[in-house]
Amino acid sequence: MTPLDDLMPLAEKLLEVPIDLVRTALDLETSEGTVVADSVGETRCVFLAGLHRAERIIAERLVQLANGKLPWAWIDPDKALPWVEERIRLALAESQVAAIKLALMSKTLVMTGGPGVGKTTIVKGILRILAAKGVELLLCAPTGRAAKRMTEATGFEAKTIHRLLEVDPKTGGFKRGDDNPLDCDLLVIDEASMVDVMLMQALMKAVPATAALLIVGDIDQLPSVGPGQVLADIISSGSTPVVRLTEVFRQAAQSRIITTAHRINQGIIPDLSPPGSDSDFYFVQAEEPEIAVRRIVELVKTRIPARFGFDPIRDIQVLCPMNRGGVGARSLNIELQAALNPAGEKKVERFGWTFAPGDKVMQIQNDYDKEVYNGDIGYIDEVDLDDGELLASFDGRAVTYAFGELDTLVPAYAATIHKSQGSEYPAIVIPVMTVRRQIICD
Repeated sequence: MTPLDDLMPLAEKLLEVPIDLVRTALDLETSEGTVVADSVGETRCVFLAGLHRAERIIAERLVQLANGKLPWAWIDPDKALPWVEERIRLALAESQVAAIKLALMSKTLVMTGGPGVGKTTIVKGILRILAAKGVELLLCAPTGRAAKRMTEATGFEAKTIHRLLEVDPKTGGFKRGDDNPLDCDLLVIDEASMVDVMLMQALMKAVPATAALLIVGDIDQLPSVGPGQVLADIISSGSTPVVRLTEVFRQAAQSRIITTAHRINQGIIPDLSPPGSDSDFYFVQAEEPEIAVRRIVELVKTRIPARFGFDPIRDIQVLCPMNRGGVGARSLNIELQAALNPAGEKKVERFGWTFAPGDKVMQIQNDYDKEVYNGDIGYIDEVDLDDGELLASFDGRAVTYAFGELDTLVPAYAATIHKSQGSEYPAIVIPVMTVRRQIICD
């Protein structure tokens, strides 16, 4: 979506053509249905037709769900909350109690908040209460790593959205939809900030009108890689009740990572001074890109493993704002691969990368046949030069790639922050670049 008053002069400048020609082209595209003219409030806008249709479907389905009847009988919170506190062995804070109460009586609900505010505890409490009442639950997240983490945190199985919707490997479409809805009373979507417009449309089509919907995500995270900002738009629309969690709990407040994240969100410069004792946040300064690269390699290969006992390949992840540049993901992958896993004789060079046993790799396209998806991280087990195949493990599952398919894999010692969404790592190193100098956080 682009405001019309911005689109016309921008197209004129970029295309270097008269604005009358831009106007004529836009009129033709509108008449052919390629783009759609609509208004957002009082602002005239132009949408790509497919995205406009998807956003309308999402909005219509949300209204339809919100206006329906709760799929479970009334639950007495005065009995349910003490019961669930005993089961999860936690004393719930006042904000958590209020969130669970609202969830138990809401057909649709959005829960948002930064790290350390108790989102997982609240979801776990809601699920335990509803499961005890025989409510049919489905949990999903955009990536395999996020789904796995959700399963471990809640004790209930979570699937990727693609797997939940039963993606068809041949067409890339989904078997679940209007004519074959999901079988559930409550659908929980975690890491919702990562979900783009087209995927959310497919998911909303598959949610039965009788079901309830709980959307969980951090509004301050990066928007989805694909088009749209679904979570932010749902919250700003005012059409769905929203729980905004802000209280950082005592255990989380002891983490300098979490307190730093909240200070940044509040527009406050974080404390970058050296910690007086053990800490989970350190700031390392480097004056030049070349120095920064050497220090990043030293941190990953030597200093962090020696200090915390982490495996430099499996436990430590470098996350970069960009792919390009001296301290971008591409350049750092080459440096880190050479330092951490120098290739021997059993290696294959394809599409500008070298792949060898022991390498950490990332899938960069959805592959429905192999069931590996964009952003999934795996490790190379074997390179078979005779058969022209590479064997990699993703979450313990073996996946075979012909050498000609290696354009879908890249080394993953360093990755962009966007690609890491929904993931957790024991340790991360983040190059933070400014115009005057290079600085590193880990």
